[in-house]
Amino acid sequence: MNTNKKNNTILFTIFGIVLIVVVGLLVFFANRPKTDDSSASSTNTSSSSQKVNYPTNYTLNAAVKNSSTALNDLTLPQLSTTVGEDEAEVQIKTSAGNINIKLFPKLAPNAVQNFLVLAKHGYYKNNEFFRVIKDFMIQSGDPSNKGTGTASIFGGKTFDTEISNQLYNIRGALALANTGQASSSSSQFFIVQNPQDMTSQIQDKSKYPQKIIDAYKKGGYPSLDGSHTVFGQFISGMDVVDKIAKADVKTNSSGESSAPIDPVKIKSVKILKDWKF
Repeated sequence: MNTNKKNNTILFTIFGIVLIVVVGLLVFFANRPKTDDSSASSTNTSSSSQKVNYPTNYTLNAAVKNSSTALNDLTLPQLSTTVGEDEAEVQIKTSAGNINIKLFPKLAPNAVQNFLVLAKHGYYKNNEFFRVIKDFMIQSGDPSNKGTGTASIFGGKTFDTEISNQLYNIRGALALANTGQASSSSSQFFIVQNPQDMTSQIQDKSKYPQKIIDAYKKGGYPSLDGSHTVFGQFISGMDVVDKIAKADVKTNSSGESSAPIDPVKIKSVKILKDWKF
């Protein structure tokens, strides 16, 4: 009889300990910090699996037609470092320094709107300049940092190349990368870095304003004209672009020697002067 009482006492003691442990665990899990899904998804990292919260309900703007003004009388906004009333301005902050660029929303509205909206939602944060070719250009705009990622605010779809006879791929031009197809522009962009005289590469000078021909004496890549959307031009920080372009590179998966061994990253894109579409 005494033995049974002793056993019951032991069982009640064990039950009490288990109950205390269970209650303690429930209290712990109920009060642990919760992950904020919205804040986590809005932070873009170099991982392609990281989701970025950006809107995809914008409507494409109508295509901009070439100006009918005589070539040598055209307004050529790239040749001025002043930010006009009909222009926007951003600062690309990189781990190598800052690059200030003005944008041309009236001449390349879809490219500029896509870039500005993505920038506002942190899409470009921690993007690497994953493709770098000295005396050509530096490329970024893909969170996977492999050239396989892209984003568009227009229902997630790529959009048409926007070509203007007022914009050219001179040194310091900001342009959109594409696959070679007319409707394959999106978030990936490049800055033309080549500093060499390229006037000999202009196949038909009669189609170019003389001031642009003169600008190509200071560098650029005229072979890109007509096939890539130019939507901005550097104002300051071209020394940073040159520094990025001089990086040591290795062969990428496509066999091209353009993958930086120590890639420069975009810390953020700060909008200095916005544009309302």
